[in-house]
Amino acid sequence: MSAPSPVTASFRDPSGRLFRTPDGIVRVVGPSGLGDLDAFLNSKAARRFVESGRLVSATRLADEAIAPLGRIPEIAAALDGAGAVLAHERLTFPSYPYEWPPEMLHAAGLLTLDLALGSFEEGFGLKDATPWNVLFRGPTPVFVDWLSFERRDRHDPTWLAYAQFVRTFILPLVANREFRTGLDQIFLSRRDGLEPDDVYQAAGRLARLKPGLLAHATLPALLSRGKAADDAKTWAPRLMKDPERARFVLKSVFTRLRRAMVRLAPGAAASAWTGYMEEKSHYSDSDFARKERFVSAALSDVRPARVLDVGCNTGHFSVLAARSGAGVVALDGDPAVVGRLWRRAGAEKHDILPLVVNIARPTPATGWRNAESPSFLARATGGFDLVLMLAVLHHLLVTERVPLDEVIGLAADLTRDSAVIEFVAPDDPMFRRLTRGRDHLHAGLTAASFEAACAARFEIVRAERAEGGTRVLYLLKRRG
Repeated sequence: MSAPSPVTASFRDPSGRLFRTPDGIVRVVGPSGLGDLDAFLNSKAARRFVESGRLVSATRLADEAIAPLGRIPEIAAALDGAGAVLAHERLTFPSYPYEWPPEMLHAAGLLTLDLALGSFEEGFGLKDATPWNVLFRGPTPVFVDWLSFERRDRHDPTWLAYAQFVRTFILPLVANREFRTGLDQIFLSRRDGLEPDDVYQAAGRLARLKPGLLAHATLPALLSRGKAADDAKTWAPRLMKDPERARFVLKSVFTRLRRAMVRLAPGAAASAWTGYMEEKSHYSDSDFARKERFVSAALSDVRPARVLDVGCNTGHFSVLAARSGAGVVALDGDPAVVGRLWRRAGAEKHDILPLVVNIARPTPATGWRNAESPSFLARATGGFDLVLMLAVLHHLLVTERVPLDEVIGLAADLTRDSAVIEFVAPDDPMFRRLTRGRDHLHAGLTAASFEAACAARFEIVRAERAEGGTRVLYLLKRRG
C-alpha cells in the first residue's frame, strides 16, 4: 500500500479523521465519537439508509485489517488511541457545492432532511447539516459523514444544525432564485453559506416581504439586531420535561424546513444554450446522424468504463455514453443545461454526474491551505478512458483564446486511452460567428494543422468529415 492522501477537511471533526488509500476510504474514529458511532452502526436507520443508497456504506475493520494501516506514518499517528476504523465505499468522482446546479443543491438538502428525520425517529440526531457532507453517485445524492449522527436527548426539542441548514441550503437557493446568484459565487468564497443579513441587504424592500425571504432572511436579520452575538441564552439547552412534547416540537421543525425546501424547488431554467440541441441549426439532419454513429462506434471500439463529456450541453452524447455502459461525468459552464441533464439522468436512471464546470476555468483547490477540496483537474486528470470534446474546440480557441497545443495537451492529460474531438474549421458559420470579423487570427487553422498538433500526444484512429466540409470528427488514441 503506497502512502495515502489525507482528506484534510476531516480535521474539522474532532471525532475522527478521513484518509484516501489505494484500497479505498478509511475513517479513523476517536474515543469521543465511538459511543455514538457504535449505537448508530447497529441501528435499523443506518441499515435502511445504506440499503437505499442514501448513506455511504461503512464496515468496521478488525484488528488484522487495521495492522497494515499502522505502517503508514500519516495514519499511524491517527490510530494512536483510536476507538475504531471504518472502511467506506469510494464514490467514483467527488464533487462540491460550487460545481452543482441549484437542482443538485436542492436534492442534497432534501436528503439531509430525510436522514435527520429518519434517524430522529430512532433516537438519533444529525449534528451537521451542510452540503459538504453530500456527494453524488451519478445523479443521486449520497450522505458520506457517519460521524454526523449522534444519540439525541429525548427531552431536547431543538436541532442545533437548524441555522447551518438555513445558511447552506435555504438561503443559497433563495439567492439563486431571487438574484440569479450562482452557487459558485456563494460557495467558492463562503464555505458556510449565507447569513440572513447578507440576503436581506441584497433584497429590495418589496422582495424582503416574499415568503422565502421573510421567514429565513428578513425576520432573522431584524431580530438579530441589537442582540449580542455571544449571548449565552441563544445556545442554552431548553429541555422539556415531557419527551413526547419535545419530540412533537422537533418533528415540526423538520416539517417546516421540508415545506420551505419544497417551495424552493428550482424550475427548469432557460438560457441561451438550453435550446441548442433542439435547434441543431449548425448541423443538417444527416450530419447529426453521422455524428451520432461516429460517437457510437467510438464507444463500441474503446468500451470505456469512465467517460468525460466536455461541453455536454443538455447531455445528448452523455446519455449515449451512459447507455453503452459507461459512467459519465458531464461538464458545462451553463447551470441551466446542467440542471436539465441532472433531471434527465435521474428520471432515466443514467450513471451521469453533471457538473457546472467551465473547462477553460476549471474549479480551483479550496479550503485550508488549498488542501480540503482538490481542484477539478486534480480529481479528473488520468481518470477517464474516453474524453468527448464535441463542438467545443472552437469555443476554446476563439472565445477563450487557448492555444491549440494546450487544448490537445489537456485532452491527453484527462484520458487514459482515447478521445473524440470535433474539429471546426474557421470557415464554419459557428466559428465565424464567434470570431466576429477577426477571422485572420485563425487563418492558419486547418484540419492538417490540427492533425499535426495531435501527433505528439495521439494517434489518429479514424476521422470523418461532415457533408459541409467544415467539421471533422476524430477518434484519437493516446500515445503511451
